[in-house]
Amino acid sequence: MSDSLWRFSIFVGITALMLILQWLAPKRQPRISTRKRWQANIGILLVDIVALRLVAPAGLAAVALAADEWQWGLFNNVTLPAWSVWLLGLIALDIGLYWQHRLFHRIPLLWRMHRVHHADKDFDVSTGVRFHPLEIVLSLGWKAVMVLALGVPASVILVFEILLNACSMFNHANYALPARLEALVRKLLITQELHRIHHSSKITETNSNYGFSVSWWDHLFASFTATAEKGSDGVDIGLTNINREQDHASLWGLLTMPFRQFPQGSVASPQAGERSQPTQSSKG
Repeated sequence: MSDSLWRFSIFVGITALMLILQWLAPKRQPRISTRKRWQANIGILLVDIVALRLVAPAGLAAVALAADEWQWGLFNNVTLPAWSVWLLGLIALDIGLYWQHRLFHRIPLLWRMHRVHHADKDFDVSTGVRFHPLEIVLSLGWKAVMVLALGVPASVILVFEILLNACSMFNHANYALPARLEALVRKLLITQELHRIHHSSKITETNSNYGFSVSWWDHLFASFTATAEKGSDGVDIGLTNINREQDHASLWGLLTMPFRQFPQGSVASPQAGERSQPTQSSKG
């Protein structure tokens, strides 16, 4: 199987599982038309796929192979066991994406793109693929810089991308793990409960729980919020300053969102939220 087929197969499998779980036991009832949201969210995913194919047809694997051929990057210039290159490569890439995520909340120009993801008024698997194509292309560029700087092998890139996509589908599902299981899983991974807090309209909550996969970096870099102020069932999802369905639940609205002005809202000023400290708690 090719790299693309591996990624696609696992993505489809995880997505199907999460869809079944959120259909059998939805955590929250939808606030707006699911059909409209899904049309917009899947629509922007298709635009993203086309954009990536135009910008980088061969993907990050080609960057990794080029770094190996030219002997660029840390791992191509030091002697380390293969297992440590794999482990350190995965850890470094994940930390890099954690900080990328924080910058997209911190820098106003980047937040204009990233708010497309946060403007979703409901929270389900489709939210996990709802990103503006400009953000997707910039993220690809950031990951390419990391790959070149580190000299990460192409095989590590394949595994990392598979894990990244799987975790995004997992932690965006409209589903909640059983309480005892969730308390254990969140020690390792960003669960649905934790990521739902990140999609809160409360600024100190949305500016926390930045991790895509493991929850360790939020603990390490003091951005972890264990419980929402309004409780698990009371989290207000979305942005309070983007309320019209044509703005947050249509493909045209999502594509043009970074280029439009909106009234001041609870998460309209990411810098102010970054200065506020997230709620620190050890409660499960």
